[in-house]
Amino acid sequence: GSRGSGGGAGGTGPGRRRLIDYPRAGRTGVRRWLPSWKLLSGLFLTLVALVVGAGVVAYAMVEIPEPDDFAQAQTTTVYYADGTTVMGSFGIQDRVIVTGDEIPEHVRAAVVAAEDRTFYENAGISPTGLARALWTNLRGGDRQGGSTITQQYAERYYFGETVTSYTGKAKEALLAIKLDQAQDKDEILENYLNTIYLGRGAYGVETAAQKYFGVSAAELTVSQAALIAGIIPSPSNWDPAENPEKAQERWEYVLDGMVTTGALTQDERDAQVFPETVPPREDDRLAGPGGYLMAMVKKEILEKSPITEEELETRGYRIITTVDRGMQISIETVAAGLPADRAPNLRIGAVTLDPADGGIKALYGGPDYVTVGQNAVTQSIAQAGSTFKPLTLVGYLEEGGSLRSRYDGDSGLKIGDYADTERGLPNFGGQDFGEIDVVRATAQSVNTVYAQMNEEITPEKTIDVARRAGVPESVAIDPVTSNVLGTASPNPIHMATVFNTLAAQGTRHEPFIVRTVEYLDGGTAYQGGEEGAPVFEPDVMADTTYALTQVVERGSGERADIGRPLAGKTGTSNDNKSAWFIGYTPQLTTAVVLFQPSADGTVAEEITPFGDFAQSQITGGSYPAILFQQHMSTIHEGLEVVDFPERADVGEPNKPPLIAVPSVVGLSEAEASSTLQAAGFRVDVARGTSPDVPEGTVISQSPSGEAERGSTVTITVSEGTGEVDVPDVVGLTQQAARSALEGAGFGVGVSEQASDEPAGTVLSQDPSGQAAEGSTVTIVVSSGPEEEEPEPEPEPTPTEPPPGEDEGDGGGDAGGGNGGGNGGNLIPAPPGLQP
Repeated sequence: GSRGSGGGAGGTGPGRRRLIDYPRAGRTGVRRWLPSWKLLSGLFLTLVALVVGAGVVAYAMVEIPEPDDFAQAQTTTVYYADGTTVMGSFGIQDRVIVTGDEIPEHVRAAVVAAEDRTFYENAGISPTGLARALWTNLRGGDRQGGSTITQQYAERYYFGETVTSYTGKAKEALLAIKLDQAQDKDEILENYLNTIYLGRGAYGVETAAQKYFGVSAAELTVSQAALIAGIIPSPSNWDPAENPEKAQERWEYVLDGMVTTGALTQDERDAQVFPETVPPREDDRLAGPGGYLMAMVKKEILEKSPITEEELETRGYRIITTVDRGMQISIETVAAGLPADRAPNLRIGAVTLDPADGGIKALYGGPDYVTVGQNAVTQSIAQAGSTFKPLTLVGYLEEGGSLRSRYDGDSGLKIGDYADTERGLPNFGGQDFGEIDVVRATAQSVNTVYAQMNEEITPEKTIDVARRAGVPESVAIDPVTSNVLGTASPNPIHMATVFNTLAAQGTRHEPFIVRTVEYLDGGTAYQGGEEGAPVFEPDVMADTTYALTQVVERGSGERADIGRPLAGKTGTSNDNKSAWFIGYTPQLTTAVVLFQPSADGTVAEEITPFGDFAQSQITGGSYPAILFQQHMSTIHEGLEVVDFPERADVGEPNKPPLIAVPSVVGLSEAEASSTLQAAGFRVDVARGTSPDVPEGTVISQSPSGEAERGSTVTITVSEGTGEVDVPDVVGLTQQAARSALEGAGFGVGVSEQASDEPAGTVLSQDPSGQAAEGSTVTIVVSSGPEEEEPEPEPEPTPTEPPPGEDEGDGGGDAGGGNGGGNGGNLIPAPPGLQP
């Protein structure tokens, strides 16, 4: 038969057995709804299984991710040219990662004692710590993490941020367990110590050691390590500089922990002394003059290398620059030494380049990059002034000109764009030089000569030379005669490049500051510098350099002399708005410029005179030459003295060459004429008289010194003494004597003498007989007889003063007092004599 219909819910008859006996079968009332112990046990075991299963699944699903980029970020360090002296650094974080071998055992032990004393025994998490943190959080206390070192490592190294949520903490715990299984404890601790933030902007124990104690992590003592480890939970608040009491409390806690863990004995712990830290420094990496260098390094790398800004900030590159630390100190010292009475808005730019490759050896862009971010060398502009003249000289020599060519050097020349001006082209100070050669015109910076040279080669030729030498197309240069006077306004680095090209004897090197960028493993990420471009012929450079040496030896740049071969040029713009000196030895080139921008930086002002030149003008030959001399003298100490190439004398002079004119003064007319003719000169003879030169002897010649071969030399030959009879005027009246002498061509001098002869009678004359025509005859004239002085009256016999009268009131022999007595009266002077 068929089965019955029982077995439904609550049914008592036979039927299908239920999986869960609830409500309970065969029970009534309240007992029907009370679960059995079997049911409760089953549910508990099921829940445990689900939790464990979920945990297993979660553990299985958690993968060890790639380390967070921020956690791995390292500081990029910039070095001077020696590769060891630090210039500065770049980095999102100030971090230097070190290997485990570079972290002493006592540093590791201090951190374990401070943060996780069961680190080497636990499985990555601390159940008691987690329970304690959970209980505190549930009670509403300060939220705690209960994290082990492995959990903190997971949090910082893989998440890149602090984890506080329950789900986040759960994921962190699972990752910590997995990391503990996958990585060695020492590896975990090493990564942790390279990752953790330790205050003062320091990430990782290496940078922290530098920031707190000025040493590397490998040099930390036990006491120093305990202090750093102790402030890990709150480094900014527990920094000894901020909270010394808390810092010492934590230091003692760590040392006690190190005893507990066995890292120290009690005696070793008792011997520790609380360490002294260095004062915190403001983390302004671009402050001071060095900020300009750092900004240039970054700009050059981003513009010329494949390295991105993010990579520069995070990859921990090692950057070696071209800057010589000693030369940099020199240029900063010299710039800071200008007299204090200079205008506050005066700017100083100075740079030293290496002619061999264009490397920047030193640069002064200003006193503080943070205050004034514009680099006076690479970003500011200043009118070039006469520093442009060497460009015209190079073009002139290339076009066949010669240093021996001669030009009119007088001021006020009407030429080019000065042809229609009232004053014409002036020289500095309006000075006239007459006809001079190109060398002297260079030494004295003669505007009118260089304008004529520029007219000959055309202003376009000067522009062409400027472009080849290093002035870029971005700098406007007008194609007019006056461009030789430096009317263009380049950056100082451009003019330094021009003169560096001359120093390199015609090879142009682009200036650069980054020598190499190296990866952490020592490989090269970028190599700076470019191969030089030959732009001028060596012979043209030799003559240009020779002319520029004369600027220092006998010209406008004498203050720049450093006692070794040196070529250079002064430059002063119109209205003294800029003043330059740029010069070079075979080893180094330096440019110095002063300029004075307006408050808003849009207008160039006349440089306010100051210091030793407060009563004159600031020109290129003043402080720019002085600063140049001070700096170049310093940086050449110990360097070999190297000569420039010999002058080549390219080209042909525009006029016949000058040759020495023999000196013939004192020779006879015949000897003089023969000597001059033998030397290649024509002779013209003039006559004259001389009181000292015998007849037939040459008195003078013109020209002397040098003259063109075949030109005329005029000699003046004496016709003798040229003496004539002097009229005898003794006994004549003064008027008659004067008429006679002047009628004979003589000048007349008169003196008087007392005599018995009537007044006005000539008593004597000098000379008499003969004298040179036109000379002066002196006559002595009588002033009449002398008048006799009257006999002095006899003095009265002295008498006693009346009773009661003071002797001092009489005046005595001195005639003083109140004038009483004879001593108070003056004897009258004879007529005609002054008393």
